[in-house]
Amino acid sequence: MVEIQDLTKNKELKKYYKDIKKYYSKVLEVLKLNDNFEAALVIVGKSKIRTINKQYRNIDKETDVISFAEVDYDGEFGEDSYLGDIFINVDRVKSQAKLYEHSIKREFCFLFVHGMLHLFGYDHMNPKDEKKMFALQDKIIGDLK
Repeated sequence: MVEIQDLTKNKELKKYYKDIKKYYSKVLEVLKLNDNFEAALVIVGKSKIRTINKQYRNIDKETDVISFAEVDYDGEFGEDSYLGDIFINVDRVKSQAKLYEHSIKREFCFLFVHGMLHLFGYDHMNPKDEKKMFALQDKIIGDLK
């Protein structure tokens, strides 16, 4: 299950919450995992995500998504495991959707899936890992516009 909390005054992304829940299930399906997991999605603005990025990653700049895994995933979790938190910057959702010429829904769902894969230990720090993670993203998101 994914719990969604919007810390912005805007609430513009609320209409896509059902899509987030759909892609949450799709991540688990593609990874061949049961649905006894929990995660939190927190929607924030650019100043909040910049603060988080600086505090936890020592990078003093805005970003689009940050994930904090509760535990390091090594292929095994307990029966009912809390995966962690995903923070998505609503301002970057909108600007990147425009930049990449696709819908806000697509960008929001993409960033969520990207964050979920990080919770499961996937990364893109080297070309081999990036290829694997991005292939999974494509499989999960498919042709969502």
